[in-house]
Amino acid sequence: MSNRNNQASKSAARERIRAERERQKKKEKVRRQLVVAGAVVGVLAIAGGIGYAVLKANEPTGWEAAKEAKLVAPAHTQGENGTEILIGDKNAKETLEVFEDVRCPACAAFEQSTGPALLKDVEDGRYKVRFTMYTFIDGMGGGEGSKKALNALGAALNISQDAFLKYKAALYSAKYHPDEREDVYGKNAELLKVAAEVPALKNNKAFETAVEQGTYNRWVTEMTALFGRKGVKGTPTFMHGDKKLVIPEVPQQQMTQEQYNQLAQANFKKMIDKEFGPAKGTAPGQDADKSGGKDGAKDKESGGGKGIREGEPTR
Repeated sequence: MSNRNNQASKSAARERIRAERERQKKKEKVRRQLVVAGAVVGVLAIAGGIGYAVLKANEPTGWEAAKEAKLVAPAHTQGENGTEILIGDKNAKETLEVFEDVRCPACAAFEQSTGPALLKDVEDGRYKVRFTMYTFIDGMGGGEGSKKALNALGAALNISQDAFLKYKAALYSAKYHPDEREDVYGKNAELLKVAAEVPALKNNKAFETAVEQGTYNRWVTEMTALFGRKGVKGTPTFMHGDKKLVIPEVPQQQMTQEQYNQLAQANFKKMIDKEFGPAKGTAPGQDADKSGGKDGAKDKESGGGKGIREGEPTR
């Protein structure tokens, strides 16, 4: 081989080596860039994940979130946000307002002893009733039993007024009503167990779904926001127009449950008769539907009035 050919071969070999080194350098540079880019993406992903987690952590949950949910009011309601629950003959001239909290022991005592007497007056057309359901015991004693029970009552009301009344009676019954310090009604299973006492609700899938999914939770928060309406901050409370009615107390003495119920019903009747006049047919010459009370003028001065009207502002 000539010297010239030998030199050419060596030069070509060096060029190939140089080219290979350049290719390896470029390959390494690209690899480093990919590693750095991957690290940046990873950091951004972590940061994004943290940011998302922070946002989720700051989002309202539970009953706070319910305040921002879409409002679904039960059927058979009226007024602002569906917070007027009116039961009875729409042509009844008078309206008795009843304020209750499902966890309230005094409300349970009233419903167990006197609830049937109130409903009889409603059936007789003596007056209609507006129920305002509060949930303040949840705030005082902790838990969510009042609110969850009210959602369930909304689900019952959506089916019918009769289902609402029967379910409310069952929730307040001696058989089921818990000590107010125990958040028993905070469990959907317990609410559904009580509902089995009401034929219209037993195995009713629409009702069960509304209870479990909290369909009326936003409505519950709207009802809860009425706390303090007309100055009422305790339960049970009875109002006729702007006038607070007072049931005479049952004497503190030893007696049977039947005796207590009789006295409680008699005292409720005294309160109602004093405000609305004797029931029709109980006192010759007096018609409660026309008198509006023992003394119509006195009743007007006292603020009894005619009760609420459909669509009247509720706050």
